[in-house]
Parts: sequence; structure tokens; C-alpha cells
Amino acid sequence: MKNEQISIIDLIIETHVGLERQGPGSSEMTIKALSFLDNHNLSRVADLGCGTGGQTMVLAQNITGIITGLDLFPDFITVFNDNAKKLNFQERVNGIVGSMENLPFQKEELDLIWSEGAIDNIGFEKGLTHWKDFLKKSGYVVVTCPSWFTDKRPAEIEKFWSDAGCKLDTIGHNISIMQKVGYIPVASFIIPEKCWTDNYFAPREVAEKALLEKYTGNPAVEEFIANQRREVQLYNRHKAYYGYVFYIGKKNGYPID
Repeated sequence: MKNEQISIIDLIIETHVGLERQGPGSSEMTIKALSFLDNHNLSRVADLGCGTGGQTMVLAQNITGIITGLDLFPDFITVFNDNAKKLNFQERVNGIVGSMENLPFQKEELDLIWSEGAIDNIGFEKGLTHWKDFLKKSGYVVVTCPSWFTDKRPAEIEKFWSDAGCKLDTIGHNISIMQKVGYIPVASFIIPEKCWTDNYFAPREVAEKALLEKYTGNPAVEEFIANQRREVQLYNRHKAYYGYVFYIGKKNGYPID
């Protein structure tokens, strides 16, 4: 398979489809974020950019509402629905293929929008602004995204994230954006280092090795894996400057001028 043509998107999917989580996180952090919400009123929930549903199934174990997982990649949704069935959640947990920028919900239909590691694909402010219309009055939004811990950081890590197409901001800036677009900030917290190293990088490395064996000698695959491994090296070198952060907001029931 040395000369087989394969896209970066296909490589991303193939690397991540077998992982419990498609980004840094943990069941403990999902539950911690959920603890800031009033669980009694979460009857209709959407998990946007759900991947294969690692965090979605944790939500389903801790709330009784109906949960819709949405992701752009059909392969992820197939695994998502298989996981829901294995846990006997199929009656109230369903995965669908769709875009975070074109949600298939009614206005003010949802009590909670959840999104771990996906909002930066469309932009923090853009995502929060667009999604707010689909939340009921006093509905919640809970997201994670990579954020700067400091106002200044090494040029090397800034360039890495910029080249990756992610516009990171500081925690304080993101909280101010959340407030500006019509949410009451409820809480924010940084997820621990092991959410990256143990829960994401380690299982991803196993998948990468299998990928290299499958596509032996394929330069596109080798370059992709090299970039993935560089991400790990940069995190180990610069983790004091950035990380994933949970942001929890409650829709402000009053109109914004």
C-alpha cells in the first residue's frame, strides 16, 4: 500500500474511530462539568461533534433525558450507535450525521448543548452565538476547547496551533466572549494533564503504529504520523502554556441589544 492515495481526513478518521475519545478528556471531567448544572431539567440534550460518543455515554449514565449525538463523519456515528446499543441506551441516545453549523433542531428545543473538543472547528464565538438560538431560556452550553494559560508564550507553540487552523485565546477572553454573546458564565476549569497523555495520546499512538504497518512505505501516512507525534512532543515541552478547558454557560433569558 505504498502508493495508495489517502486523504488527511481519511487518516484522521481511521486513527480515531477505534478510540474511546477523539480528543483529551475523561469520564471524571465530564461528570465534574455536569455537576455545575441543574440535572432535573435536562430532558433534551445535544452533543455536537460527538465522535464515537465516549463522553455522550457518560452523560447518558448520569442524566435521564434524550440525547442526540451529531458528528460530520458517518464512521464515528456508526460506532456511536453501536456503543449506545451495547449499553442499552438506544431508546434515548441516538447519533446522526450532521454539521455543527447547520443544526437539525428547532429553536429553543434543547435544555443542554454539550461539545467536547469540537467548537474550535468553527470558532468559539461563532459556535456559541449560533447554538444559543437552539437552547431554551436558561438552557446550558458546555464546551471544551484548547486555551492559552498565559498572555505570552513561545512562538513555536503559537505557530503550531495557527498552522493547525485553531485560533486559541486565553481563558479570560473566552469567558468574556461567552458573556458578550448572551450567556451567564457558570464555571470554567482546566482538565488535567493525564487527560491528554493517558486518555488520548497513549491510545492514539497504538492506532498510529497499526496505521504505519497497514500503509507501509506510504509517504503521506508517514508524514501524517510524524505531525501527530510532533504534537505530543510540543505538548510535553509547552504544556505550561496551554491546555483544554471546560467552559460552562447558562443562556441569559434577557434579550441582548
